[in-house]
Parts: sequence; C-alpha cells; structure tokens
Amino acid sequence: MGKTPSLNLLKGSKTMKDSVRYVELKEGEGNHEHEPLSSGSRFFHEPGFNIYILTKIGVNSTIHIDAARDFCIQMVAKYPCFSKVVVKDKESGSMNWVRTHVNIDDHLIIPEIDQNMESGDKFVEDYVSNLTVSCIDNSKPLWDIHILNARTSDAEATCIYRAHHSLGDGLSFMNMLLSLSPKASDPKELTTLAMNKKAHHHTTKATSFISFCMVLWNTFVAFMLFVFTTMFLKDTQTPMKASPGVEDRRRRIVTRSVSFADIKLVKNAMNATVNDVIVGIVQAGFNRYLKGRYEEINSPVPENILLRAMMSYNLRASVNVDAATKNTNEDETWGYKVGYILLPFNVKNRSDPLDYVREAKAIMERRKASFEPFATRFFAKTLVPKLFGIKGLMIHIISYVDKVTFVLSAEEETIPDPQKLCDDLEISLHHIKCSVLDKPCAEK
Repeated sequence: MGKTPSLNLLKGSKTMKDSVRYVELKEGEGNHEHEPLSSGSRFFHEPGFNIYILTKIGVNSTIHIDAARDFCIQMVAKYPCFSKVVVKDKESGSMNWVRTHVNIDDHLIIPEIDQNMESGDKFVEDYVSNLTVSCIDNSKPLWDIHILNARTSDAEATCIYRAHHSLGDGLSFMNMLLSLSPKASDPKELTTLAMNKKAHHHTTKATSFISFCMVLWNTFVAFMLFVFTTMFLKDTQTPMKASPGVEDRRRRIVTRSVSFADIKLVKNAMNATVNDVIVGIVQAGFNRYLKGRYEEINSPVPENILLRAMMSYNLRASVNVDAATKNTNEDETWGYKVGYILLPFNVKNRSDPLDYVREAKAIMERRKASFEPFATRFFAKTLVPKLFGIKGLMIHIISYVDKVTFVLSAEEETIPDPQKLCDDLEISLHHIKCSVLDKPCAEK
C-alpha cells in the first residue's frame, strides 16, 4: 500500500518593511480594469501583518515539473485572483487588484536537493521555516509553489504552496486545491469538503422565543467579555509569551498526528463535540508544557495563569466555496470571510484530566449559542490585531481520514522546542482517553 498523502495548512508571517513593494499606479494608467481590495484583504497589507498561508502537500511519488506547471495553468485559468497584482495609487494611497500577465515559471521553485542527505524530514522542516522569513515580490501575483523531491517519513516528495493571506482565507484555498484534484475513487469527479449534517429539532414558538433570547443574552455577554478582555486584561508573563518583534522572527512549523478514533471516543463519552475535545487537549497540553518550562528554571508555576486564544470561524453558510466565483470581493463566497471568538485559556493543573474537556465544552456551548463571531468581526480585523499583534504560537487542526493533525507554527525564540509541545498534546489526549475508559494511565 502506498503512503497516505497529507494536506496540512500552515501559517507563517513575514513583515520586513524593506522587502514589501507594490506596483504603483502611474499617471495615465487609471483606466485599467481594477478591483478595490476588500477590508479583510487590506488588513493583510498593513505594516506588521504581512501574512502568508503555507500549504504542505505530501505525495507518494516524485513530482514532475510538467504536472506542476499544468496545475498552475488550471489554477490561474479557474481563479483570476491568482493573476492579479496589488497596485497602490500614488496620490490616494488606495489599493486595487489589477490583472496582469502570469509567467508560470516565475512562480515555480525547484531547489537542488542532495538525495544522500541525512534526514529528509529535517530538510523539509528547515525549508518551510526559511519561507517564514521571506516575502514574494509584490510586482507579481502573490503566490508560488515549491517542489521538494526529497523523501520523508510520510511521503516520497513534498509540495509547498505559498499564497498571501490577502488573496483569501484558509477555507478558500482548501476548496481551490480540492477543486483541481480529482477523486481517487472516480477521476472524473472533483473532490469537495464534506458537509456536516445538522439535526432538525421540532420546536414550539415559545421555545423558539426563549432560545432566541438566550442567543441575544449570550451574544451580549460574550461581546462584553471580548471588549473587557481586549482592553483591560493581559496574558500572564510566562515562557510562552513572546517578546516584542516576534512578527519579524523565524518560525518553526511542526506537525503531530493522533488517532481520530480516540478523539471520537472522548467526544461520545462526554456528549461533546470534536472541537470541545480538541480545545480541552490544548489546554491540558499547555499545562504540561508550562510545567516543564518552569522546571527547567527551577521555578514554581504561577497560580491562575491567564492566556487568551482567538479561535476562527467560517462565516459562510457552507464550507464549500463555489469554484465558479472568480473574484476576491468580501461579499462573495471566495475571499476572507472569517469571524473570531476570544477564549480564556485556563491551564491550571487539574486532578481529573476530563475537567479540561468539561470546561471547554461549557465555554464553547455558550459561544456557539451566540452571534459573537459576527458581532466581533469588525474588531477582530482592526482593533484586536493591533493590540494583540502576531503571536508566538498558532495552532491549526486538520482532520484527514482516520487522523487528526495538530499543526504548530511556533516562533523559535519563544517556543524553542515545538516537538516537546507536540509530545505534551499527544500525552494529554492519552490521559483524557484513559480517564474516559476509567483505567490506569501509564506515561507514553
């Protein structure tokens, strides 16, 4: 059996001001077809927030340049946003998307690779890390593809797709990649994201009114907590808190896969959701990691540590982005349509590992029964990022077949040992599972 391909969304950042250049609109060129950047897209061109999405794709055979070039041609033909550059008006300062000629070879990078290298995994990890401190020249469309024909532990070759976040959100890129990928079971059909089936419950007018009032109340409480937390509370000074200038430093991106069946076991036993379980695992993992960091410096773990986390939500009615939508307007399905909720992370030590999941479930149920992602969207795109800045740690979770993969994007100075944090996340799931099964839990 061949090795299972993997698809991981990774997010890096680069904000070196001297490397960010724009095509300037010269006098007499104002009549060219152009499209203003949406507010979400403009945000990612603000100083300090020049962010890229990196997509790592592992395949079970050598990647041929002709196949990669054909993929790029299809992508540009189907999605015109990949043939546009950002043009900045010299007088008004406004920014627009302008169609331009695309030379595919300018966007394909194929480095020379020593096939006798000691570790393909280390090479790919270092290569991706280097991409987090480089930018794409803004004089051409803001994407490129890197072909790494280096064997790793889970793939024969790796493709790194990099695109500027102003082109769209993660869900847009996932749908784009899938819309150009035929199904293995039927090559004539294209792959789409699975839709969750929502249960329909019979409700009376009275219960509907009560539910609506609860949603309004939860929204009000969540919004006030959002504002209060944003304006008045600060993260506790811990080894996980980044120092100023984090946005310009190199990031290390690592992954760890765990059993989806184990997460479902906990979910079913606690009548929770997969997201509830994952949030509980992350809180428990942070607790283990911080204890280890404080032990290294022979210091006790502070009481009542406050950590704040932002969780993103897709604001579309569907997870499937229409492949026929060929623009980056915020009002259309393609683009940047994401809301956020602000979560207080309680990482104090718990005698019962299930308490992490119970607490996560209680918080998430209140947040889901509210309009918080919509109510806070404006602040999430403007005020909050300016106050919080780029963090030293971002975690993305991808489910694929029978695995759930944690993707950690860690700033090297703040989190020098991201694999250790991955270990702690995996061990935390093990402890939570043992507690559900009510059996002794040996250290993994």
